[in-house]
Amino acid sequence: MYASLNIAQGSFQADQAAFLAALDKAHARSLHSYFTQYVLTDGEAGYIAVDEGDYGALPKAMLDRVIDTVPGKLSDEF
Repeated sequence: MYASLNIAQGSFQADQAAFLAALDKAHARSLHSYFTQYVLTDGEAGYIAVDEGDYGALPKAMLDRVIDTVPGKLSDEF
């Protein structure tokens, strides 16, 4: 998967390894969560995974940094 074409914005240099690590973390967390997992750009780490349940509705400043989403896999519906 060549992710940098999908995530490069302006002059931002995409670090593919950091992106894939954050995406893997989001997928792993989604298996045990009701909430959507977000992959965000981060000035220090490159990319981070965030659980919507930790923040409720994400603030606009965080929504502007969203690169990818992974829906939560848990469900109370039987």
